[in-house]
Amino acid sequence: MRPILRRLLPATVPAMVLVLFFAFPIPSAVASELAEAERLLKQGQAPQALAKVETYVAGKPRELQGRFLKGLILMEMNRPSEAITVFTQISDDYPELPEPYNNLAVLYARQQQLERARMLLEMAIRTHPGYALARENLGDVLLRLASQSYDEALRLDPGNKGMQAKQARLRELNVAPSPGAIR
Repeated sequence: MRPILRRLLPATVPAMVLVLFFAFPIPSAVASELAEAERLLKQGQAPQALAKVETYVAGKPRELQGRFLKGLILMEMNRPSEAITVFTQISDDYPELPEPYNNLAVLYARQQQLERARMLLEMAIRTHPGYALARENLGDVLLRLASQSYDEALRLDPGNKGMQAKQARLRELNVAPSPGAIR
């Protein structure tokens, strides 16, 4: 079965970077600087990629592509609080873009802040109704919230066979009640 939020980092870092580069045309000099950081990231050299992006962003603090790549690198480096800061600033500056909301939702879901993740995914979908990844992630978060609700209901009414059956079906989808279920 598919794990919750299975399409998230690190597997999607290169794809997310490419989507960002194709979605927003950028000058070739900028593209080469950021492409070098992306190459370093793909090669598993996240600290070097971050250093390159931070140097770039220092000279262009409001530039979208560099900031977005910085957030992705911080996610890859398991520095969630810094990544949250980056993606929050991007979503404040570009509220029409769904990707920062999706990435924030991923970060909050990893911290078991599922209601906050749900709200951010709904925001991503409001800004771009056709954003399939945000819809998939929202479904996964809702499944996890449902599992938590059934767990609590079963704690209150342990003999309820209907809830036991529903929880069993959720477990078949790999929506385990453990905190590590969201990836």
